[in-house]
Amino acid sequence: MTTQATQIAAPPASARVFLMLQGPHGPFFWQLGKMLRAAGAEVWRAGFNAGDRAFWFDPKTFLPYLGTPEEWPDTFAQIVADKGVTDIVLYGDPRPMHAMAVEKARALGLRIHVFEEGYIRPFWVTYERDGSNGNSALMELTVADMRAALETIETDNIEPPDHWGDMRQHIFYGALYHWFVMFRNGAFKHFRGHRDLPVSKEFSLYFKRLLMMPLHRMSRRWRTWRIRNSGHPFHIALLQLEHDASFQVHSPYTSMPEFMSDVIAGFAKGAPRHHHLVFKAHPLENDRRDLVAEMRRIARSHGIEKRVHFVRGGKLAGLLNYARSAVTVNSTSGQQVLSRGLPLRAFGTAVYDKPEFVSRQPLDEFFAAPDRPDTRAYRDFRQFLLETSQVPGGYYSARGRRQLLRLVVDMMLAERGPYEALISGKAPPRQPVRLIR
Repeated sequence: MTTQATQIAAPPASARVFLMLQGPHGPFFWQLGKMLRAAGAEVWRAGFNAGDRAFWFDPKTFLPYLGTPEEWPDTFAQIVADKGVTDIVLYGDPRPMHAMAVEKARALGLRIHVFEEGYIRPFWVTYERDGSNGNSALMELTVADMRAALETIETDNIEPPDHWGDMRQHIFYGALYHWFVMFRNGAFKHFRGHRDLPVSKEFSLYFKRLLMMPLHRMSRRWRTWRIRNSGHPFHIALLQLEHDASFQVHSPYTSMPEFMSDVIAGFAKGAPRHHHLVFKAHPLENDRRDLVAEMRRIARSHGIEKRVHFVRGGKLAGLLNYARSAVTVNSTSGQQVLSRGLPLRAFGTAVYDKPEFVSRQPLDEFFAAPDRPDTRAYRDFRQFLLETSQVPGGYYSARGRRQLLRLVVDMMLAERGPYEALISGKAPPRQPVRLIR
């Protein structure tokens, strides 16, 4: 399990030059860059729009990219040569500009640091080398590989706190970022977002989401209460953000209604008639598509509209604790399903899609009599993640960023990536996790 990037011995921090590309909305990448500088490294930031520039507070180290997407690979290679770049840092490797940079970086022998939302949420974020999700080194690792690595260390059972998360901050920074892109983006005339909506629409959706949060919370609690107290056995379909790169790049679907149609058809054919189906929306779903109307239309065509329900975002536990099974494309929430020992059917490429604990049954057979997961195998998989790529903290709240920075900078400066380090038996000791409540 070695890649070109991890084969190169890491020089001291004073010899490292980091080029940061796009990060999570908000100040996390700026604070990460400051700490890398404090360690002795040189740090630059390439920005593609006014939102990137707004959260980087040193104009001297900000490199605005004003060209077209087609010109970006050559410009990236020139920046690497001019600045002596040794490492690139990015959030979400499937984004088109990132994917082009990663391809060039591999050819140039650079180290590639990839951040993502946590594979286990909400208390952790993901840090990997070379790729994430369907491009992660986890895709090539077996549960047996992970068990062998865990045998070399002492492990603790780590559970998240009862109350944790930064959803309000996440939505706020998303709205603010898109405000800058919408009203201050004149210099970046060639910028193309990695999503299909105009920036003005993105901003209005984020703003509406902020305003509607109290109403959505009341609706969610009422609908969850009704489902839990109906007495009917129910199954959950975990919806995702249709524009999310993981859904678009690592799944067989191009739209969420396509997935919903397959799920409802399989449920109508295979599930016992007294069972119900609940579609659970992603917490950041902002109604760019009317999923409720789509769900009702499809359910009506199969004659089961009274057995199919929709619940907006929020915490999943209140439903999962009573569910019979779950289906998803490749949502990270699949891990919450598996952690409860519930049967799970996944359709896209996901790091947790291992034969030991994810069903391969056709949907009608799954809803009729789902295969149970090997919970021991899943616990080993989860522990491997917690000992490697899952870093406690968050991108959007101040306390989450503080927690994250305590560990992740040392992981970035280490010679080996988190998986290779543990498997080789040369993983550095990790700071004991102190869960902030």
